[in-house]
Amino acid sequence: MNDPLARPLKLPCGAVIPNRLCKAAMTEGLGDARLRATERHVRLYRAWSEGGAGLHVTGNVMIDRHVIERPGNVAIDTTHAPSVDAEARARLKAWAAAGTVGGNGLWMQVSHAGRQSPRYATRQPVGPSEVQLDLLGNYARPRALREDEILDLVQRFAAVAVIARETGFTGVQVHGAHGYLLSSFLSPVTNQRTDAWGGSLENRARFLLEAVRAVRKAVGADFPVSVKLNSDDFRKGGFSHADCLGVVQLLNGCGLDLLEISGGNYEQPRLLGVSGREGDAVAVRESTKVREAYFLEYAAAIRKVATMPMMVTGGFRTRAGMEAALASGDTDLIGLARPFCTHPDVARRLLAREIDELPAFERRLHLRPRGWLSPASPWLLPKMVNVLGAQGWYYQQMDRLADGRAPDLGRGMLRAFARYWWNDLGKAARLTR
Repeated sequence: MNDPLARPLKLPCGAVIPNRLCKAAMTEGLGDARLRATERHVRLYRAWSEGGAGLHVTGNVMIDRHVIERPGNVAIDTTHAPSVDAEARARLKAWAAAGTVGGNGLWMQVSHAGRQSPRYATRQPVGPSEVQLDLLGNYARPRALREDEILDLVQRFAAVAVIARETGFTGVQVHGAHGYLLSSFLSPVTNQRTDAWGGSLENRARFLLEAVRAVRKAVGADFPVSVKLNSDDFRKGGFSHADCLGVVQLLNGCGLDLLEISGGNYEQPRLLGVSGREGDAVAVRESTKVREAYFLEYAAAIRKVATMPMMVTGGFRTRAGMEAALASGDTDLIGLARPFCTHPDVARRLLAREIDELPAFERRLHLRPRGWLSPASPWLLPKMVNVLGAQGWYYQQMDRLADGRAPDLGRGMLRAFARYWWNDLGKAARLTR
């Protein structure tokens, strides 16, 4: 097959991804008041599945209904009977069936929000240590987890992975990136423990490794298991690129089928192509800035130590950039996200050679292109309004697809930002705990 994007990829477990394009995880916020899947998931994922990508990864599916990333997350809390009863499973089956109608894979992203659960979504966030996320006062100080709680959460990751398999999802991804719970254990900034779960890199990686091993044991050798990992947190004193290389070496023996490379967290949202608070940011290399994909240069170094297939997500917008990345051998899959919010068939159109460049509305979603009100502002407030405004704009487009409506490409960023927050606050008020 001459088209590199159309080539299938066989994973170590034996599963085959029909082409090299993946819709990477994006939080959907479409769950009901009991944090169950809904008909809106069915509509959205059917549209995406029919859109041509070989693999789709869901947004955060939480293993703890009391500590969620945002209202409207789906939660499968194995300590809470309604999360795993017949009705909840039937809803998951409907989601999985719709999300695979196109012959693609659909992997459930299994996650715990940790300290990155906002005040309006949780009463008490948790983390490795009591290090608060300082972001405009929106996050409470987390409670440090006890060892017995960590061990319980390891088993919850595994139990949710089994439910994913039983309900028709074709794989799972353990979310170890972007500052959520497993990622926060990896960082010396947020993990200040002195027990067996903190200190050395091996200890900081222990939670992630134990969770992955438990998942693999629970689902068997023939079911795809993936990890999403930061190439770097881009925060001074945090999880560094050197740390990443060390963790990848530890993951090599865990039977992974795919390693997705990303980067950043809420404080340094490099996954969105921007920086956060300047005072604790790690400078990005000039050679990285000129690349189309944000983390491809980091992936090249990771490839030298990784034994499992890899996916790079973040910034791909041209066929030429994707084909060059595959030809370099630095990645096996191309992870795409925001273009699917406005053009659910973007993968099919790429594979049919109808287009060579993807839409990039994020380039115009800002208060001002330059200066104090731009995404590059030295002030945190306008910087975050730009970041969250653009993010809210894409969430609003996703909502429209989930309702069976066409995207509203003319919607203003501030209007979308306001509607996004209003919707999430309303969902939080209706949560049934």
